[in-house]
Amino acid sequence: MNPGEKRYPDDLLKKLRANIGQVLIGKQEAIELLLNALLCHGHCLIEDVPGVGKTTLAHAFARSLGLDFQRIQFTPDVLPSDITGYTVYDLKQGAMTFHPGAIMSQIILADEINRSSPKTQSSLLEAMQEGQVTVDGQTYPLPQPFMVLATQNPIEFAGTFPLPEAQLDRFLLRIHLGYPSPTEEMAILQQHLTPRMVQELPAVVTQVEITALQQTCAEVLASEPILEYITRLVAWTRVQESITLGISPRGGIALMQAARAKAFLAGRTFVIPDDVQSMLEPVWSHRLVLRPEAALDRTALAKLFGRLIRETKIPTLS
Repeated sequence: MNPGEKRYPDDLLKKLRANIGQVLIGKQEAIELLLNALLCHGHCLIEDVPGVGKTTLAHAFARSLGLDFQRIQFTPDVLPSDITGYTVYDLKQGAMTFHPGAIMSQIILADEINRSSPKTQSSLLEAMQEGQVTVDGQTYPLPQPFMVLATQNPIEFAGTFPLPEAQLDRFLLRIHLGYPSPTEEMAILQQHLTPRMVQELPAVVTQVEITALQQTCAEVLASEPILEYITRLVAWTRVQESITLGISPRGGIALMQAARAKAFLAGRTFVIPDDVQSMLEPVWSHRLVLRPEAALDRTALAKLFGRLIRETKIPTLS
């Protein structure tokens, strides 16, 4: 690109999709959700079995954006100070000195986040909500843009600590990668005959362009009928017998922001009901807490979202 040449949002988004797709085959839906979260200044919980590309997805995403990337391997011996940083007395300076923790980066991969203690997990709360950390009474801003991509294995429970609702509520989206189709599996095998390392991926956008994308997305219109629709959806979750914990106001805001980003990614300047409906499961599936008897059914959430859409009046937009 020539210096000073302006690139349009569609061009930037196409380049990002294509660049990540070079090392991650058949995961376009997951890539779209990551872009959605980036546009909303949100965080993602990537939940799936080992070996399906969770870490590769996060690394390729960071490389394509050209942002600082830090991987934190969450284990039982990781301390909150390892994440946020700590202060020690410096004899030479005669004062307390702050030593930044691993959180001081732009894209954070919190790998196997549920393997650390709740105390260590909670060290991310302030960073994810307010973009800062507080150590010994002193507040330090985090570099922007800032995004946490956390992974966890939903099947293995030995030696893990379930994420509390307050932590889950900080994630804008939950992403499932799933197994590839036979055609995609064949393409993956062929790709790894002469693999391209994720470390070789170039950055295809600049930080200024990322900020511009986020600002343009923030201009997408969510009309009053759309806001009323989201309000009705939220209210529905709070009166169902099968739901112990309904959607909080933060969850409603998250759905609105994700729907705006969905519209932006589709090339529209306004939100339609389909945008809201398509983002229900990624935004709310980790926020809803079902009663134990309802949670026994693995398809309970899918059925619940189907009912939610059917039983909530869809607005007509002028």
